[in-house]
Amino acid sequence: MTRLWALGDRSNPVSKAPGLVVTDEELEVSWAPFTTSSDGGIPRRINLNSRAPFAPWESEDNGPNMSASIGHVLPPSLDEADAGEVASKGELLPLSWQALNHDKGLMDDDLNPHVVVLTDALQLANRPGRLVEAIHVVKKRFPGALLWAPGIGGPDNCAVLSWFGIDLFDTTRTKQAEAHGAVLTWNGPRIAMEGESPNSHWRSALAEVRSAISTNSLRELAQSQSLNSPRLVEHMRNHDKIISKSEGVLSQIVSEGSALRVHSLESHDDPIILDWFDYITNKYQSPEGLDDVLILLPCSARKPYSSSRSHKAFRNAMKHNSGHEVIVTSPLGLVPRDLEEVWPAGHYDIPVTGDWTQDEVTRVTKMIDALLAKKQYRVIINHSGLDYSCDIPVIDTRQGSSATNHESLQRLEKAVAENMQTKKRSGERINLDNFRSVSRFHHLNSDWLEGVQVRGRFPRWKILKDGEQIAMWAPERGGFSIAKACVGILDSCDSLKRITLKENIKWKGDVNLANLESYDSSIKSGEDVLVMQGSQCIGSARASAPAWEWSGTPGRLAKMHQRL
Repeated sequence: MTRLWALGDRSNPVSKAPGLVVTDEELEVSWAPFTTSSDGGIPRRINLNSRAPFAPWESEDNGPNMSASIGHVLPPSLDEADAGEVASKGELLPLSWQALNHDKGLMDDDLNPHVVVLTDALQLANRPGRLVEAIHVVKKRFPGALLWAPGIGGPDNCAVLSWFGIDLFDTTRTKQAEAHGAVLTWNGPRIAMEGESPNSHWRSALAEVRSAISTNSLRELAQSQSLNSPRLVEHMRNHDKIISKSEGVLSQIVSEGSALRVHSLESHDDPIILDWFDYITNKYQSPEGLDDVLILLPCSARKPYSSSRSHKAFRNAMKHNSGHEVIVTSPLGLVPRDLEEVWPAGHYDIPVTGDWTQDEVTRVTKMIDALLAKKQYRVIINHSGLDYSCDIPVIDTRQGSSATNHESLQRLEKAVAENMQTKKRSGERINLDNFRSVSRFHHLNSDWLEGVQVRGRFPRWKILKDGEQIAMWAPERGGFSIAKACVGILDSCDSLKRITLKENIKWKGDVNLANLESYDSSIKSGEDVLVMQGSQCIGSARASAPAWEWSGTPGRLAKMHQRL
């Protein structure tokens, strides 16, 4: 739930978040966009001042400058108690665990803060699960606000905290370490070297985080930094559990070149991976008309698998394409051939050792069991190298040899030839089967593909209906590019999620808060949606942000794709 916010002029921002809140001018405004001060009263009042004109109405002077009373804050352990005096509400919104439990005023629709301050973040960080739970609640309630968690950030944990969704840090821990002759670095605290500046570590850490956000690689950066302390690992695990249960957070389509890098065992519990496991286990349907033979194949380093040398060898050996081919892989478990190009199956990277952990074996076994429960296979041809047994015959074609070994390929060829009972599929039939599977994965159903033909050349296949092109396969997206002629079909088949625009406005471009009336709370980033106005479908759009941001984030939420 992290984002790279441009502060000020979006085309030429003075500063960005994640960034720092400082008490003096020790860091440049590009790294530290805000200063803070307090009156020291009871209850305390805090001030947060912009160091440049970040708001469009602040043409010359710095601004906005915000102030708020934090109210009476009880320890998180007293979450059932009500302290009475609540924090003030405005552009700067102080929040505590107690307020999240008792202050009904936080549900006011008119409450639209610029910055939310999690005042008891330090205490929450010491209570298992509380910090990430509070962050998640605040981000979903106030998606358009920057989140500041005072007193807990440092160069040694800012990647992890940014991954959770914290936008602003401060130098409290840095100064505490400096007072003891220590310095906080990316890898944790250590004794300071002579002449070493703590600020240099902040600049370096923020640069790493901002770069990782822009390249969609913050997860692995945070995973690496979490090893600095057991508490950070604990926070990461609790955060994964929360995100795995949340809808409208993940992406459906990612930018070309993005990859799911799974370089450690901890990464195997990434919510993206758990979401895939849930889909294949509980929702996936194999293509209709295939022979009732399950063929288990090993993965390859190259994606999609079918473009790899090893899978070309398998294809040449099998000389048949009507079996249900399923790739066995870590960390996703199983990837059906018909879904090999979608995210994340076509975009992950993992070190290959040939060894399987017990957790990986258990995950694959559960997924195969789920496939068998949905379809009555006659036989399993196992060329994956992973041991599997069940009530139906399993033919091990590897027998301890490598997948591309000549004898292994001969055994694979023989097993397929002896067990296939249906005819080979045509190239168009294979494409249609794959497209229907992708549609069930990306869309609500595949009904819009009834009666279509597939024409053109690999890899940009054209999808035609009654001689008119309605869509094209876009391999860089791992999904479809929808033509204008298809919008009405998708509407009649109820094949896409819907958003509704306000009445009496003319839709001219992006979907944003100014023209949005309602939306589906499960929308994923990159997903195509139908745009409604009243009961009429007026076009389609492509989500630029997941649903959790749609309730209050400024800027583009979805980009117009087709307008009727």
